[in-house]
Amino acid sequence: MKVVIMAGGKGTRITSVASDIPKPMILIEGKPVLEHEIECLRKQGFTDLILTVSHLGNIIMDYFGDGCKFGVHIEYYFEKEPLGNAGALFKIKDQLSDDFLLLNADAMFDVDFNRFVAYHKQHQGLVTLFTHPNSHPYDSGLIISNASCQVEQWLAKEDARPTYYKNRVNAGLHVINKEVLNQTIHTQKIDLDRQLLKPLAGTGKMYCYDSPEYVKDMGTPERYYAVCDDFKDGRVQAKNLSQKQKAIFLDRDGTINKYVGFLRDIDQFELLPNVSNAIKKINDSGYLAIVVTNQPVIARGEVTRLELNKIHNKMETLLGQDGAYLDGIYYCPHHPHKGYEGEIVELKIDCDCRKPKPGMLIQASTDFNIDLSQSWMIGDSDNDILAGENAGCKTARVTEEESLYDIIERIL
Repeated sequence: MKVVIMAGGKGTRITSVASDIPKPMILIEGKPVLEHEIECLRKQGFTDLILTVSHLGNIIMDYFGDGCKFGVHIEYYFEKEPLGNAGALFKIKDQLSDDFLLLNADAMFDVDFNRFVAYHKQHQGLVTLFTHPNSHPYDSGLIISNASCQVEQWLAKEDARPTYYKNRVNAGLHVINKEVLNQTIHTQKIDLDRQLLKPLAGTGKMYCYDSPEYVKDMGTPERYYAVCDDFKDGRVQAKNLSQKQKAIFLDRDGTINKYVGFLRDIDQFELLPNVSNAIKKINDSGYLAIVVTNQPVIARGEVTRLELNKIHNKMETLLGQDGAYLDGIYYCPHHPHKGYEGEIVELKIDCDCRKPKPGMLIQASTDFNIDLSQSWMIGDSDNDILAGENAGCKTARVTEEESLYDIIERIL
């Protein structure tokens, strides 16, 4: 599969770090960030690369040459006139494979690309976006999808957004079928997001691939220095899903939000004090933060899945406003006891996912390659603790004397 890396940006926001070299050549632990990207690709068998360059592109071309010294093959397209961040794709269209990876050269990442590509091929869409939660969704573009992970809305920073939303941000990594390029655009500069990708929202042809792996833009000096620290401390490499992950599983009601019995109304959802700071500590630690919650209100017919998703969107939005995020949310919709008016009969079963059974934790361990023996389950009930023990996790219980924040301070 061909890989196209867009390396033509000027990096105007980061000139205080390096003003005389192109942004992809800025050093991370002694190597240009673009070299780190190429190494990540080469290790996974992606060796056929096309780099689109413009501003100070000769520096990139002189350093990497034909790529043989780096174990890859590199071709270049040099933009004599600015074509926008997608214009060069139309110039090199005939060189592309049917599906190709499209990446930015100015981001630090360590991603299991084979897993990403396999997901794209399984869903057979025209485009698959690599998406993830981040610590500032309130000023990021948002991707809104349906239950099949088909992108329904692409909300840019300037677009109006719902009051509450899932923390899902486009990370700038894509698998694209070149059929997307079978169109005529009459502007000289072509914007990838606004002119090629955003119009696919709602067509059923674009999917999102949610992943907690490390992808960070280095657009500002602050972000650059944060990336340097993360790389030095090993957090970049450790997040690759080919590596075993560690997670802190969190119950919802009574652990993250105020316990009100069966929570049926979104207005009843209220974060407990200091919960955002606790989850920020998890985010910073390298553990995944994953919610696992029993929601029998669905089987009882008291809350629909759509209503539950809206409640969870409120949870993610409130956490995001505080700079915290969740890597995953799993819920059990079942309930074993029948006889309630309005109940959903097919959900009235003795399932494998309702805590104290470990099904949700086991499913998450499959999805994210988690080592359960190195992970924690934290909740406020016996069922939470038993679910953690049944999954082989370490456990801790929220009490009036020890809050979630206190526990996270103790175990991390």
